Amino acid sequence: MRKPKGIRMVSALCLGCFIMVIFYFNSSLKPEPLGERSSGQKSRRSPLQTLYEGDQAESAVQAIHQGRRELLEEACRSYTRKRRVLIPEDLKHVIVDDQHGLLYCYVPKVACTNWKRVLMVLTGVSGDHKDPLAIPANEAHVPGNLRTLSEYSTSEINQRLRSYLKFVFVREPFERLVSAYRNKFTRSYNTAFHKRYGTKIVRRHRLDPQPEALEKGNDVSFEEFVYYLVDPATQREEPFNEHWERVHSLCHPCLIHYDVVGKYETLEQDSRYVLQLAGVDEQLRFPTSSKSTRTTGDMAADFFKNISPFYQKKLYNLYRMDFLLFNYSVPAYLKFR
Repeated sequence: MRKPKGIRMVSALCLGCFIMVIFYFNSSLKPEPLGERSSGQKSRRSPLQTLYEGDQAESAVQAIHQGRRELLEEACRSYTRKRRVLIPEDLKHVIVDDQHGLLYCYVPKVACTNWKRVLMVLTGVSGDHKDPLAIPANEAHVPGNLRTLSEYSTSEINQRLRSYLKFVFVREPFERLVSAYRNKFTRSYNTAFHKRYGTKIVRRHRLDPQPEALEKGNDVSFEEFVYYLVDPATQREEPFNEHWERVHSLCHPCLIHYDVVGKYETLEQDSRYVLQLAGVDEQLRFPTSSKSTRTTGDMAADFFKNISPFYQKKLYNLYRMDFLLFNYSVPAYLKFR
C-alpha cells in the first residue's frame, strides 16, 4: 500500500537527519590502523597504534596518561546524564594533521598558539619555517591555515576519529580564566575585545559609567568581568567567546575519546610525549616559554580577593565540569565553602 504523502515526507526528513549526524561514541569505536599507502606498502606505525599497541615497557609518563584517561571516563559516566551524537559544529576546534594522523582540539590560553605553530610545521603550511617560533603568533591564528575536522564529510570525520590520535591540553580553570581576562582586557592593544565585549560589560555592570568608558570599554575590572560571565543574559544572547568558554564545551571530552589529555602544568613533558607518539620528536621540539608574566595560582588568588563568596560560588558552578572532568581541586583561596 502506498504511504500517505505526509508520512513519506516525515520519513525522508528523519533519514536526512540520520545521515547528517556523526555516529561517534567513545565507548563503541576502537582504534583502527591508518591502512596502507597507495603503493601497496605498509604505512608507518600510526601515533594511535604506537600508543595502544606499542611493545615497549610502560613508562611513568604512559601510566600518568592512562590514569588521566580513566579519570576522565569515570567523570563522564558520573556527571554526564544525557548522551548525544556529535555534529560538525562540535568539531570546529579540532585541528587535523592528515600526514601524521593527529587530531588536536585547541583551547585558547592553554599554549594553543605554540601547538598551532607546531602543526603548521608538521603539515607543511609554514613554508620555509622549520622552527615553530619563527612563525608569527598572529599567523598561527589565521583561519584556513589549518583544517578543522568540521570541514570534512561525515565518513571522513568518522574515519579520522577512529584512526587518528586525539589529544587536548587543559589548564586549571580559574588560572585560564584570569589569563584570558589579563590578555583581553588589560592590554592596550586589544582594542577589538574592548569594543566588542568591554563596552557591553561596562554598560550592563557598572553604575554610572563615564562616557569614555562606554565608548572605549578599555578599563573593565575583573569583578565586572565575573558579573558578565555569571549573568544568565550573557549566554542567552550568544555563546561565550572561545577564550573563556569552558573546555568541555569547546572539545566535548565526553563525546570524543581523547587518547592524550595534556596539562598546562606539565606542558613540556606532555608535549614531548605527543611528539614522540607522532614519531617527530627528533626533528621538532615544542617551544618552551620563558614568559615571566604567565598567570599562576597565586596571581589568580589575588584577582579573586575582591570577588564575594556569592559570586565565587556562581562562577565555580559555571566552570564546575572543567574542574571535575580534568581532576582539578577547588582552589583553596575560594571563600564560599
